[in-house]
Amino acid sequence: MFTLFTPIIEGSFEGPPLFGPLRFASVSAQRILLYSLHADGAILSCPICEKRKGARFCPAKGETICAVCCGTGREVTIDCAPDCPHLITAHRYEDEHPRSLPPGTSLLDVNLPSDVIHTQQQLMAAFAFTIAKFCAAQPDTTDPDVLAGIQALAETYKTLRTGIYYEKLPDARLPRELYAALTTFIAEVKRQQAERSNSSALKDADIFYLLVFLYRMGLLRTNGRPRSRRYIEFLRSQFPDAQELKREESRIIVP
Repeated sequence: MFTLFTPIIEGSFEGPPLFGPLRFASVSAQRILLYSLHADGAILSCPICEKRKGARFCPAKGETICAVCCGTGREVTIDCAPDCPHLITAHRYEDEHPRSLPPGTSLLDVNLPSDVIHTQQQLMAAFAFTIAKFCAAQPDTTDPDVLAGIQALAETYKTLRTGIYYEKLPDARLPRELYAALTTFIAEVKRQQAERSNSSALKDADIFYLLVFLYRMGLLRTNGRPRSRRYIEFLRSQFPDAQELKREESRIIVP
């Protein structure tokens, strides 16, 4: 398991994706074709551009849209359902063609000590679960929201390492609430450790490194689209038996 984390620890962001594509239940081609037709068999025009003929059933819109509007609006203007077959196909393509991160991306200059990631895997999993649980309770949360919340908290702990406490909360509501949820989680962990005399105290430096790790993992897992939830779905998939993370019923419309 530890070897999978090497690209994140060393700051290498080129090459194949860290984890394989997510798998979701898809809709049959016959059902998509059924929704692409009028009752009289005529093909519908795309309700978005009103120019091209509809070719793909969009679960988020509940209508058949053209391939161009599907491709350009996917996770940008369209709040895609995670089990949309066209979204899944697009994500598989993205896995085969990973994007590079622009120079100057926050926190990429931090050298992550491998021993922290190795020894604190249980705490890292607890962080991941806290994020996934927050997103399940707030289904409008997107990858950019998660990354903004993690980044802001990591920046706070970065200043703590220098002996200065400077907290700058995210401006947007969801990143700010995720920031608060993670802060509450950290405070609870420290409280429990304080009650155990034989327990070693959690260091702020370790918290910082774990937050940077999760932030980098998010940068690798997301695709940069404003409504992407690839990272969120990845975190959810790490806890398949957790009832708190069960997704709402599919938005695919069934006849």
